[in-house]
Amino acid sequence: MELDKIRNLSDDELKSEEAKAGEQLFRIRFAKSLGKQDGLKNIGSLKLDIARIKTIRRQREIAAKAGK
Repeated sequence: MELDKIRNLSDDELKSEEAKAGEQLFRIRFAKSLGKQDGLKNIGSLKLDIARIKTIRRQREIAAKAGK
């Protein structure tokens, strides 16, 4: 997911997207442990998406505290 799209999401949507990406990452890792090679190319992009989402959520949290 692109950074611009992530920035345009609401806080609830960010939580939802983070949960979806985490679930997908879990499923791919679980399948990998069973010997399946499907989706291994997506691991890096999923990890990157999760990191981007967490960064945006933290930036918003800091901005909210600074605005008080």
